[in-house]
This record gives sequence, C-alpha cells and structure tokens, in this order.
Amino acid sequence: MSAFAAATGIGSWPGSAPREAADIVVGELHRLPHLVELPARGVGADLVGRAGGLLVDIAIDTVPRGYRIAARPGAVTRRAISLLDEDIDAIEEAWEKAGGPGSGRPVKVQAPGPITLAAQLELANGHRALTDAGAVRDLASSLAEGVARHRAELARRLSTTVVVQYDEPLLSAALAGRLTGVTALNPVHSVDEAVAIGLLDECVAGAGTEVLLHSCSTGLPWNVLQRSMINAISVDASTLGDADFDGLGEFLDSGRAVVFGLVPTSAPVKQSSAEEVAAAAVAITDRIGFSRGSVRNRVGVSPACGLAGATAAWARVAVGLCQRAADAVAEDPEAI
Repeated sequence: MSAFAAATGIGSWPGSAPREAADIVVGELHRLPHLVELPARGVGADLVGRAGGLLVDIAIDTVPRGYRIAARPGAVTRRAISLLDEDIDAIEEAWEKAGGPGSGRPVKVQAPGPITLAAQLELANGHRALTDAGAVRDLASSLAEGVARHRAELARRLSTTVVVQYDEPLLSAALAGRLTGVTALNPVHSVDEAVAIGLLDECVAGAGTEVLLHSCSTGLPWNVLQRSMINAISVDASTLGDADFDGLGEFLDSGRAVVFGLVPTSAPVKQSSAEEVAAAAVAITDRIGFSRGSVRNRVGVSPACGLAGATAAWARVAVGLCQRAADAVAEDPEAI
C-alpha cells in the first residue's frame, strides 16, 4: 500500500504560529501528517524561499520579482534555515504530544520541484535560472542532496518514515514553453521532456523514499509523469478534463498512487460531507475503469491546493474532512 493512499495536506497553512499549526495537522491527519509551511511569515517561508533552507552550497537572496541565486549565504538564506528549524521543532513537539513515536505512521515533507525552482529563481543577470542548463543541473543536484538531508533529519527526530512531496506548479508551463522571459526578446524556451524526466528522477532517487509530485495546474504532462520515477501524483480534481483521464488511468495501472484534491481551499457556501467527498474520489476512479477493490491502496484525499489563504477555522475543518473521506474510501469503497 502506498503511503500516499491517505488523507494529507498539500503543505501551506494560514497564520504564522508553527506550533499551533503542527498540533492541528498531527492531530487531525491520522495516517499522513505533514510538515507545515507558513508563507505568511514572509521572506524564506514561502515555497521557493523554503528552498533557501534546503539547498546545499547554493544561497539565495531577494530581488523585486522574488528570489535570486546569491554568491554567498546572507540574511535571506539564514532566515530560511531558521524558519525551517522552527517548523521541525514544532512538529517534533506535536509528534511527542500526540503519541506519534511508535505509531508507524509516516510524515510528509515538501519542497519545490527542480523545474519550478529553476523557473522561479533568478540568475545574477535577471534571467530565470531555467534558461541556463548548467544552473539547472546544479540546482537539481543541490536540491536532491538537501532534501535527502532534510528527510533523514526529520526521520531521525521523529523515529518514523518520512516521505517527500515535490511541488511542480510550473512543470506544464515549462514543458509547453509558456514561461515569460525578462523581455519579449528573451524568450524562455520549452524544457525538453527527457531533460525534465532526468531532473525529476535525480530528485526522486536522492530522496531515498516514496515521492509524490504535486501540481494544481491544468494540462498535466502525463507522458512525463508516466515515464518518471515518481511514486504518486497529487492533483486538484477540478482541473481534470477529458484529456487527463487516459493518462491518469495509465499512471494508476502502473502500480502508482494518486491524491485527489477534493476539498476547497476556502470555506464554501455549502460544505460537502465526508461521504460526498469520498464519492467524488471514487467517481473519478470509476470513470477510468479502476477497480474499487484497489482504490483503498492507491487513492488519497487532500485539499485542492495549499491552505495558506484559508481562515484558521476552515483549514482545520478542511483537513478533518479529508481524513474522514479518506477513511471512508479505505474502509469500504464498494459501499460508497
């Protein structure tokens, strides 16, 4: 059974209190809690900023458009490392209070994927790092090593298995050549599929554990995902169109898992029940002809995307709803 056939969160969480967030996530998500990200804390706390606390021998700094690769570690890199350490301390405390040691349940950590990271980080000349093949290779290697160290540290401190999620919201755009350059005269050429697969596989191999790739974007590159070494895919179910179902079916047929983002990231006018969320998950696998008997081992449930923009109240409700829906899928999918 895949570790990702469970309820989990995408990663980001509202507010700026890591201990409170960790208590909720560890308490509500019984099978796959995650290390929270709190982007409201500012520089170094968002998806790309967190990479500053993970990369090995590569530093980052801020520029008006976001982050840039820096010649040496400075205040931004030190802040990213400090915030990450604070988050690890918080989940360790929550884990101890909740009786996590000895429970056998894994924990998930998140990091930007190599292509999104290279697309979001600037070089010294202002261009995306993605435009420089050497810079891309260096970033992927540094990321793979940093994530491996991060995962190993958390596994040691929690005495449990730690799995990894790579966030790749820009993967589809990078492959399709839709990313903008500094000017119209400096286009960002599309990333070759074989190159993308190589970068992803390096990061998967470096993680040394089960790896999930998350993307909320439309037009997922199923050919790339199928040929890569990733173990599972996390998608916003509302983005799935007719063109996605064949690719999703082939991905599941290859023995891998999917986490369906089915719970909205902000409080809806009418809240769905856990049974309705579970039914929505099973309806997707029914459509692609996947047997219900296998669903419990291959399908997880999550919010549609990160919860950084949610209210604190809804974030707690959302992950609890995911947990109850995932329980229903795991216990008796035939009855849904």
